[in-house]
Amino acid sequence: MSETATDLTVDELAARAGVTVRTIRFYSTRGLLPPPEIGPRRVGRYGPDHLSRLALIEELQHQGLTLSAIERYLEQLPPDLSAQDLAIHRALVASWIPDKAEDATREQLERRVGRALTEEDLDRLAAMSVLVRTDDPRVFRVDPGLLHLGTRLLDVPIALETIIAARTVVIEHTRSAARELSRLFKDEVWEPYRDGGPDEEELARMKSLSAHMQPMVVQALVTAFQRSMKQELRESFGEEGGNGPTGQEDRTARG
Repeated sequence: MSETATDLTVDELAARAGVTVRTIRFYSTRGLLPPPEIGPRRVGRYGPDHLSRLALIEELQHQGLTLSAIERYLEQLPPDLSAQDLAIHRALVASWIPDKAEDATREQLERRVGRALTEEDLDRLAAMSVLVRTDDPRVFRVDPGLLHLGTRLLDVPIALETIIAARTVVIEHTRSAARELSRLFKDEVWEPYRDGGPDEEELARMKSLSAHMQPMVVQALVTAFQRSMKQELRESFGEEGGNGPTGQEDRTARG
């Protein structure tokens, strides 16, 4: 079973996020994490939004931001962002960081996700590219950036075959979009400069532009996809105000 909205103790939250309790306390004193809900016996309980915010903070730190810069970044976010909204922000932050993977035993993996994992669970996580089985059946190569999302999807009633089909659709269409955008940039922007025999300064400027385009294109794609998905859901299920099965609001695209 997955946790309820406020079902994690501070120790469980630390284990799920891969940080120490001391780190959580420190972030809380700096105002980076909202306070927990106080349950029976005055025990603080944390939920998915705390976990998503922790993941975002850690990603921003990996980008080299100082705590002061992270504070300013978080202050600009709407106060009512859901765990899903925060996960999208994290995805945008992490999208131009080199791919990284970590080795984890099954016990370590279960500690991170906060639940026992069946063989079917492992198959589903593998289908979502969250993990890869290694030659050692006790060790997995885990993508920490996808682990939280993959764990949440374990409880979604979707067949493994559907997950694989959806992943294929996403890969095929994103590759097609990347190919067409690259072709457009090459034909309309790069070729005129190259054919005109640009000097070294212009050449360096064009290379710098191409390097800075990736985060802009990623954000544009995410925004366009969110709006397209909301429109499709509205037409398919008659949802109003963007509160369909994705649980996303227009504010996410503006974030």
